[in-house]
Amino acid sequence: MEIERKFLVKNLPDNLENYEQKHISQGYLCTNPVVRIRRSNDEYFLTYKGKGLMAREEHEFPLSAEAFEHMLPKIDGILIDKIRYLIPLDETHTAELDIFQGVLEPLRLVEVEFASLEETESFVAPDWFGDDVTNAKDYHNSNLSQR
Repeated sequence: MEIERKFLVKNLPDNLENYEQKHISQGYLCTNPVVRIRRSNDEYFLTYKGKGLMAREEHEFPLSAEAFEHMLPKIDGILIDKIRYLIPLDETHTAELDIFQGVLEPLRLVEVEFASLEETESFVAPDWFGDDVTNAKDYHNSNLSQR
C-alpha cells in the first residue's frame, strides 16, 4: 500500500546539490489501471498502481535495461523526465522533490510517503511546500503523461 501526499512547490530549498538525486524517465503503458515503466539512474522498474489518490495498492518489479527499452515505444502519452531530490524532513519522512524537464517544465511537485492514513493527518508541511494537490488528479504523473 502506498500512502502519500503531494504538494506544489512554493520555493526551492537551499543547497539542492547537497541532497541525493535521481534522474528519472517514466512512461505509462496503461493509465487505468496504472502500469508504468521507469528508469531511475541505472535501475529499471515496472510498477502497477491500483485506484486511489492518497492511498492505493502498489507493486513494483525490477526490469532489465533491455526490457525497459523494448517497452519504451509502447508507452501511451509522453515520456516524463524529471530530477528527483531526496530531502530528509525528520527521522521517518523524506520529501521527494520532482523538478520536471522537457514539455512539463517548469512544474515542480513534492511528495511525502507515510506509514498510515492517521500519519498523513498530523503532517505539517515545511514552509517551502505550496498547495496540497493530493486529491487533484491533474497532478498525478499518469495524467501528466497524457498532456
